[in-house]
Amino acid sequence: MTGPDAETKMQFLYALRSRGIMEQSVLEAMEAVDRGLFLRGIFAARAYEDVPLPISCGQTISQPSVVGLMTQALEVSPRDTVLEIGTGSGYQAAILAKLARRVYTIERHARLVHEARQVFNQLHLANITSLVGDGSFGMPEQAPFDRIIVTAAAEDPPGPLLAQLKTGGIMVVPVGQSDAVQTLIRVRKTETGLEYDELRPVRFVPLLEGLGKDT
Repeated sequence: MTGPDAETKMQFLYALRSRGIMEQSVLEAMEAVDRGLFLRGIFAARAYEDVPLPISCGQTISQPSVVGLMTQALEVSPRDTVLEIGTGSGYQAAILAKLARRVYTIERHARLVHEARQVFNQLHLANITSLVGDGSFGMPEQAPFDRIIVTAAAEDPPGPLLAQLKTGGIMVVPVGQSDAVQTLIRVRKTETGLEYDELRPVRFVPLLEGLGKDT
C-alpha cells in the first residue's frame, strides 16, 4: 500500500489542528506515520478519516484526533521513556516512538502484538519494545517511567501504574464506567502528590486484567 497523497495529508493535518492539536512535534510525528499501515482490508482506505475503525481481536484503532490529543497531553520529550498500556494496532506506539527515547508497550492479545511488530519493523522503529502481558500491572521491571499512556478505560487511575510513574512524570488515561462515556484525564506526579486535569469526553474499551483468549 502506498501512503496518502499530498492533499489527503494536508486535509488530515488541518483536521487535527481544528480539533486542538497544535504541538508541532506531534503533528510532524502523525504526518510521518501512515495510519493505513495499521489497518487491514477495506478499512485501510478509510485510514485518514477522523473515526475509530475495527482491528483484530474485536478491538479498535482510535480516531486520529484522540491519538493526537493524548500524545499532546503527554508532553513527551526526546529523552523520555514511555509505557503504553494497550498496544492495539500499534499506531499510538509508532507515533510515540517518533517523540520519545524508548517506548514499552503491553497488549493482552498476542495476535495484536504480532501484527504491530510487523509494522514497527516495516517502519524501522527500533526503539519500541512490545510485549504480551497484563497491562493493568504495568512493567515494574522497567519502571519508573517518565510518561505512561493507557488506551483502555479504568474506573480510577490504576494504582500499580501510578506507582511506576516518576516524580515529575505524566500519565494520560481514560477514566469512567466501561459502558458510559469516559473522561480523558492527565495526572501529574509531583513531590507533594497527584494533580489531575480533565481533558475531554472519550469512549474506550475497558481495561481488563489477564490475557486475551488468543494468547
